[in-house]
Amino acid sequence: MSVSKDRPAGLIAIDREMARQHADAIASYERATALAQRLAASLISTGRLLLLGMGGSHAVGRAVEPLYRALGVDAVALPLSEQLGQPLSIEDKTILVTSQSGESAEVLRWLRETNGGTPETFGLTLEEDALLARAVPSLIGAGGTERAFAATRSLTVTFALHLAILAALGADPAEALRALESPEMPAIDGALAALADVGAIVTSGRRLQGLAEAIALGLTELSRLPCLSLEGGQLRHGPMEMLGPSVGVVLFRAADPTAGLVQAMAASAAEARSPVVVFDASGEPPIEGVTTIGFKRSTGMAAILAMLPVAQSLMVAFADARVENAGTPVRSTKVTRSE
Repeated sequence: MSVSKDRPAGLIAIDREMARQHADAIASYERATALAQRLAASLISTGRLLLLGMGGSHAVGRAVEPLYRALGVDAVALPLSEQLGQPLSIEDKTILVTSQSGESAEVLRWLRETNGGTPETFGLTLEEDALLARAVPSLIGAGGTERAFAATRSLTVTFALHLAILAALGADPAEALRALESPEMPAIDGALAALADVGAIVTSGRRLQGLAEAIALGLTELSRLPCLSLEGGQLRHGPMEMLGPSVGVVLFRAADPTAGLVQAMAASAAEARSPVVVFDASGEPPIEGVTTIGFKRSTGMAAILAMLPVAQSLMVAFADARVENAGTPVRSTKVTRSE
């Protein structure tokens, strides 16, 4: 991605984070081995995982839920705010609290109210000196704190740390590591053109719904337009009414049994005259009437790590075309200190 002298400072900061995210993710995976083995042992013992986080951290939890479930772990991701207000039991579960900063308001209150959680509580953060990392055994992402506003590098690094845990549980990490070592770079120009006139975007997926949620959050933060995410089945049950030329649809499809459902949604959204963009690693032919951003056939974490940086580039370019100072928050802060 080229950077001009007129590029907003906030986007320049994001560019810098994105430029180093693959190297930091690989380093994070490599140095996580010991604690990942310990966390995997906890998961084998409890058989249940509660993933707690806010914002992008929660979206990552949603994205990895099906990957843990596929390995026999009963995984559930909840926003920390929901856990604080209407908690699930934390007994007899492995708890993984994720926070980029390790010190958001909800993390601090949860640690305080639970007296540091349980003996099977772990953390995942980018900041080794954060309260979270000091309070519980924590996987630490390489490269330190993310400085730019919208999450980019932090998401990729967090996924790499989960990859280390999944590998310790017996998953083969080779394909996902190849996605980090040799990133695919399909063009996004057609997708940008397709979305040029929309006033809102809905992102959606099936097994990749967590990835869709992460990108919707970034689109909203950077473009300041309404960008929401609905799991494919939920989108079918009523919200299809909002579709039309002014509402873009961004879908995520991988080589898994839900690929056909994503294809059917793409066709329905196109029939509703919404501009449709599909991030597609299914290995199936492109869907007629939509804009496809194609990837090598992959599934699970490999598909996530292949698509994520390209989707990040799309959300940044989409925002840059609409907001003069994209990347500089006007109502938010990087670390949310209040509830």
